[in-house]
Amino acid sequence: MSSSGIKVYKWPHKTDPTAESVADEMRRFGFACYDLQTVEPWFLRSRHSHDEDEIRGAVEGVITFHFDNGPVTIEAGDILVIPGGTPHEVRSHNGRPFSAYKGSTSGERKVTEHGDGHGSIEDLTKTSAS
Repeated sequence: MSSSGIKVYKWPHKTDPTAESVADEMRRFGFACYDLQTVEPWFLRSRHSHDEDEIRGAVEGVITFHFDNGPVTIEAGDILVIPGGTPHEVRSHNGRPFSAYKGSTSGERKVTEHGDGHGSIEDLTKTSAS
């Protein structure tokens, strides 16, 4: 845990994480999952924050969240809790896709953009529809 309230919980089990087991772990922390998202290799999500506490449950791959006080890298099985209002970018630094559940305390997605919205769900939907 950092002084900014960002917390990372390493996978505590002696079995490989699955989508179902990661979602169960997230619920144990009191969060509701609202999306299982897979992003392409070399993914970039522009700077944004969530309006309430947010959680990521990594199912497969590795990705790095870049906060003002430094980067935090998570891998399959890790649970990342981000306090509401904490600005960050997200980048995968390799040629493999990354999958994670996203969730919040309310179970709703509430985002404030601090950049151009690149990599947002809306941006990815717009890009895939083109």
